[in-house]
Amino acid sequence: MENNLTVALVEPDEIVGEPPRRFRRYLRADIIDRRVREIAQEVRANYANKCPIMVGVLNGSFVFLADLIRYMAIPCEIDFVKISSYEKAMRSSGAVLMKKDLDAQVTGRHILLVEDIVDTGGSVRFLLDHFMQKKPASLAVATLFLKPEVFQPKCHLDYVGFEIPNRFVVGYGLDCAQQWRHLPDLYALIDESS
Repeated sequence: MENNLTVALVEPDEIVGEPPRRFRRYLRADIIDRRVREIAQEVRANYANKCPIMVGVLNGSFVFLADLIRYMAIPCEIDFVKISSYEKAMRSSGAVLMKKDLDAQVTGRHILLVEDIVDTGGSVRFLLDHFMQKKPASLAVATLFLKPEVFQPKCHLDYVGFEIPNRFVVGYGLDCAQQWRHLPDLYALIDESS
């Protein structure tokens, strides 16, 4: 039996969902996987012998974080925070609420904040300010997806997987009302208003 790491579960133009929330595949799983491996190599080089605490931002980052740490292949610790700025809406409210803080003691430790997607950067800025109060040895940010059209550079992003248009996306851990996280590809909302 052949080992095939490329996930091809959908046709190139496959659409998921029902109107008014239908999504068309935007980025294939094999392309995402290749970029995650590249980021993991950079992180491995920068954090060798440092045993960083990888802090996933729930819920969306769990798939990216899991793949990233497997490909990094260096000792690390895992912790999670949970914030809310979307609730069940498709647009951020702008107000960030901390729902779950870190369990780990991070003073003097190397912290890598792992986000699934950054749009304006408000949530990341909130978390960076929060973590800096805990006096880590270093603090960096990795995001798989960045929307540069709306990003307000209030913070530095150390690792960026892909720059994508300012469209609502699902798949690879990202959701719409808790649906579609299981999709291995990234899907973008189809504008059906025209």
